[in-house]
Amino acid sequence: MTEKEEQKEEVVELWSMKDLMALTDEVQVEKIEYREKLVKFQFCELTESEEPKFKNLGPNASEDKKMAMYQELGSERCLKMLLKANEKVPEGPCITEEHWNGMPTTLRYQIANKIMGIEGAVKENFTI
Repeated sequence: MTEKEEQKEEVVELWSMKDLMALTDEVQVEKIEYREKLVKFQFCELTESEEPKFKNLGPNASEDKKMAMYQELGSERCLKMLLKANEKVPEGPCITEEHWNGMPTTLRYQIANKIMGIEGAVKENFTI
């Protein structure tokens, strides 16, 4: 590798704290493909105070119970991100609570994975 190539690789843009904090007010619009059609949606990052809270399951909770709580928490988190964006831009591509609770689970997972930025990792782990 030449010196120029090394310098190019080392240039990484850094987030400013101001820009990071602004993400909680910025409505992001994304789209995913689902059954050969596009689904467009909007979401907004949450602040700590907006995050759903863990329920205390106690020290003897089974792994199944813990996993169910984490799934519920993840779904609730994504819904809050969708609803926050809807409040900020009501004329945007809104997914309401009714939509979220009534849509196919596979679509909900795809949307949640896109919001969380893990859709690539999921594809890698489940590709045969």
